Amino acid sequence: MNGDPSGDFASLAGPTDEQSGVGRWRNRIVGSAFGLIAAYIVLIWAIEIVDTFVLGSNLQGGGIQPRETDGLDGILWAPFLHSDWGHVFSNTAPLAVLGGLVAIRGRARWLTVTIVAALLGGLLTWMFGGAGNHIGASGVVFGYFGALLGAAFFERRPAALAPALVAIMLYYGLIVGLVPQEGISWEGHLFGVIAGLTVAKFISGPRRKVTDDDDVDLSAFPPDFDFGA
Repeated sequence: MNGDPSGDFASLAGPTDEQSGVGRWRNRIVGSAFGLIAAYIVLIWAIEIVDTFVLGSNLQGGGIQPRETDGLDGILWAPFLHSDWGHVFSNTAPLAVLGGLVAIRGRARWLTVTIVAALLGGLLTWMFGGAGNHIGASGVVFGYFGALLGAAFFERRPAALAPALVAIMLYYGLIVGLVPQEGISWEGHLFGVIAGLTVAKFISGPRRKVTDDDDVDLSAFPPDFDFGA
């Protein structure tokens, strides 16, 4: 027994939560945007499983119901609720990919875009959306898409342009989701994009400006050099 009894008691008590495997995994998930994205995806699948097999799909009615007081709290729940397996499946890949593209630039940025897309997009849907029950993570997906495009437009920097280019190449088909159609919350998609563009405007860095250093030094060329050749 050493001279510090507290050390002996600590060793008898076993590893602390931070030292345990559970603590390490928790820190990895919470401390990383990619871990949070994975947790979000696991959560929406878990909710769909429980809602389908245990609750008889009763949770689905808790979405955004425009201009209905009872449907206002749906702003909080809608991003976690889906109508069926196909609905949650169709949102899984874009959540991972577009969310990952946003997360490349940091956990704080991903959290900001996600929260604003869900809350502002949901509020606008509640205010201006068509009658019905609006649910699904697609509003957040479109928020990511809008944030990526907005960052590229407002910043004009490689760090913003590259993710936006990838997003357009992989998910240009999302534009179809903005077209009014039956059975789809196109308003939620539209307001998700608007929320993403809005948050991009406020969190984007300054736009890259052309300076004298970007000009070509013509003195390096011979006087008779033909630039049209």
